Amino acid sequence: MDVRKKDAIKILAIETSCDETAVCVLEASGGPPAGGFKIISNLVTSQVKVHAPWGGVVPNLAKREHQKNLPILLKKALKQAKLSFKKPKIDFIAVTEGPGLEPALWVGINFAEDLTKKWKKPLLGINHLEGHIFSVLLPEPKKIRFPVLALVVSGGHTELVLMKKWLKYRILGQTLDDAAGEAFDKVAKMLGLGYPGGPVISQAAAKWKSEVRSANWRTKSEIKFPRPMINSKDYNFSFSGLKTAVLYKLKELGNIDEAIKSEVAHEFQQAVIDVLILKTMRAAKEYRVKTIILGGGVAANKELRLQLAKSTVNLKNPPELLIPEMKFTGDNAAMIALAAYFRWLKQKRSVFPRTLKANGNLKLA
Repeated sequence: MDVRKKDAIKILAIETSCDETAVCVLEASGGPPAGGFKIISNLVTSQVKVHAPWGGVVPNLAKREHQKNLPILLKKALKQAKLSFKKPKIDFIAVTEGPGLEPALWVGINFAEDLTKKWKKPLLGINHLEGHIFSVLLPEPKKIRFPVLALVVSGGHTELVLMKKWLKYRILGQTLDDAAGEAFDKVAKMLGLGYPGGPVISQAAAKWKSEVRSANWRTKSEIKFPRPMINSKDYNFSFSGLKTAVLYKLKELGNIDEAIKSEVAHEFQQAVIDVLILKTMRAAKEYRVKTIILGGGVAANKELRLQLAKSTVNLKNPPELLIPEMKFTGDNAAMIALAAYFRWLKQKRSVFPRTLKANGNLKLA
C-alpha cells in the first residue's frame, strides 16, 4: 500500500527470538486505520537444518547462527531497500526483546544497540507476541473492529488475549505447562517424524485422513486421546498430559507401522485443535468480540485454520476471522516492524533512548 511520503518513516527491524534470523525495512505513515505501510525488504534465514538432529532448538547453536546470519541479512536488506550501509536514511531501529530464548534474544539486542550507536538512531524494544498479533495486518493494512480476541499459538506460547483497542491487552488464559507448538515437536520426536513437529505432524495427519483411513474403510480413528482442560471454566491450556498420553499409547502399541503413526498424529492434532477452538469460541461469545485473530507459528496448521473458520461462522453474529498469510505465521521481522510503528505512534520519542534487556518471559500484559 502506498504511504504518504511527507510524513513517512522508515523502520529497520530485527528478530532473533528463537531459530529464525530476520531483518526488515518497513515504510509507514498516517497511523491506523487511515494510514498505510509498505514492506521494502523482508528477509528470513531458518536454522531448521542446524537444530533438526537434536529434535528441538539448542539455544547456544541458535546464538551462533544469529551471530553469523545478522550481518549478512542486514547488508542484503539495506541493499534491497536501496539504503546506504554507512548511514541509512531510517528513523529508528526496532528489535525483539522477548519472550524467547535469551541467548538468541541477546544477539539481536546487542546487534541493534551497536547499530544505534554507529548510525545515531533511536532504538525500540518490541514484544514478540505483539508482533504475532500484528502479523494479520501484513502485507497491507486492514480495518479492525474491536473488541478483538487473539489466539496466539506457537512453540513457546499458547494464549487467549482480549483487546479493546490497539496495544491494550488482557490475558484471558494461557498454557500452564507445554505450549501447543512444543507438544507438536515432542510428539513428532516420539513418532520419529522429524523436526519441526508442526509441519510433519500435519502431513502425517493429512495422510491418515485421506489415504490410510480410506484404505482401511474406517471413518473415525480407533485411537483416542484426552482433551486436556476442555471442560475447565477458565481459559487456560495444558498440553503436557496429552503428550504423556501419546507416550503411553505408543508403549502400549509397541512396534508401529507408518499407518499407525499417521493415525496417532491425526488424533493428537485433533485433540489440540478441539481444545484451542472450543475455548476460543467460548471466549468469543462471552466477550462478544467482533474480530478473532489467529497468530503464531501454529497458525500455519491447515486443519486449525480450516476448523477455526468453520466454527467462527457458526457463532451467532459471527465475528470476522483474521489469519496471517502463511509466510507471516512464522517468526519474521516485518511483524516486529509493524508492532514498532504502532508503538511509535503512541509513545513517540519519549521511549527513546533506553537500554534494552533480553527477557525470555516477557509478558503482553
